[in-house]
Amino acid sequence: MDILQQDIMYLTGVGPHRKEILKKELGISTYSDLLEYYPYKYVDRTKIYLISELSANMPYVQIKGHILSFEEFDMGRRKKRIVAHFTDGHGVCDLVWFNGSQYIYKNYFIEKEYVIFGKPSIYNQRFQFTHPDIDDASELQLNNMGMQPFYNTTEKMKKAGITSHTIEKLTKTLIEKLVEPLPETLPNFITQRLHLISRNDALRKIHYPTSIDDTQRAQVRLKFEELFYVQLNILRYASDQRRKYRGYYFKTIGKQFNWFYTHNLPFELTNAQKRVIKEIRADMGSGKQMNRLLQGDVGSGKTLVALMSMLIAVDNGFQTCLMAPTEILAEQHLQTLKEFLHGMNLRIELLTGIVKGKKRKEVTDGLIDGSIHIVVGTHAIIEDKIQFNNLGLAVIDEQHRFGVAQRAKLWKKNENPPHILVMTATPIPRTLAMTIY
Repeated sequence: MDILQQDIMYLTGVGPHRKEILKKELGISTYSDLLEYYPYKYVDRTKIYLISELSANMPYVQIKGHILSFEEFDMGRRKKRIVAHFTDGHGVCDLVWFNGSQYIYKNYFIEKEYVIFGKPSIYNQRFQFTHPDIDDASELQLNNMGMQPFYNTTEKMKKAGITSHTIEKLTKTLIEKLVEPLPETLPNFITQRLHLISRNDALRKIHYPTSIDDTQRAQVRLKFEELFYVQLNILRYASDQRRKYRGYYFKTIGKQFNWFYTHNLPFELTNAQKRVIKEIRADMGSGKQMNRLLQGDVGSGKTLVALMSMLIAVDNGFQTCLMAPTEILAEQHLQTLKEFLHGMNLRIELLTGIVKGKKRKEVTDGLIDGSIHIVVGTHAIIEDKIQFNNLGLAVIDEQHRFGVAQRAKLWKKNENPPHILVMTATPIPRTLAMTIY
């Protein structure tokens, strides 16, 4: 059995109770899950400060010294504040706890040397560390006194005594248990060409770096690996889709496109617009289904590019649709397209929730018999009862208003899915991902 698939319960320091908490709160069930639960930040532990150097506005720091004495202060309701007076020979500060007296007295001793790690504050004109991390100075090898990792935890975990420091120690125990190098998952030619460290080194350094450079190199390697396999899966999916669905082949530029370009073009196209139209034409003439994102600022001419793409579809005997997120925007698009196409023998119709009765029947019939060349609308276009004669291109404005399910419905309007052109001014990650898919 692969050791990384071992149940987390059997790792020293876990057990049945912690196992259930780790699984429920963080989804950690195996050694592998713990190894891939990465720190969210690091604190430099390469410097040991003197107590005399401390200030109240410092971030996390560490000091080295020994405990002089303990004191207890009654806080009522059976609660006590425990204070350990601590010195490094250059000053005195206090270590403060508000619970856990049995654990404190059992594990920390007067005159024994410790390394204290925490955030200093001032109370009664003396520096204090509240609930600090404490390590035996003679045994401390944690991080080789390098970078301190911090892990996200939940309130339920904290109440159960599982803190960031707990996860840090569990991870250290696991890494020490993994004597054999972890298997490599990337081809050698990739790691060598990109100067990536091994997966074994990356997983060890991400948890226990000795420098900022360690953390950066580990993060680069692990992030690259994740994106590499995402990209492979996307390519595999795209390849499967191409085999499963052929794209409509738009082989000609016909009279509608040429007439518009010669007589109706409202202004000279920019070089960027010309380039994009050329790329879209190549995509739709390749015999493969197009999924393209058209990004541009408001007023940059995206609608004009989309319209000229729609005319290519019309010239090849196909219908097109333009989907907008709101009825108002759909009506605006309709007016814009009609102004662009004035004098041309093309039927353009609106299909939204407010189109009802006789007019709605005229539109739905026109889509079925193919007499409508371009339809502009909202989600109404993808209703199951709306059918097309031969939908070849779908233009979607502002993709973040349309989900995966809506996209799937659009694909089912024909035997083969239409070409897809998504227009957006501000693409979000989900928009980009859905364009790929």
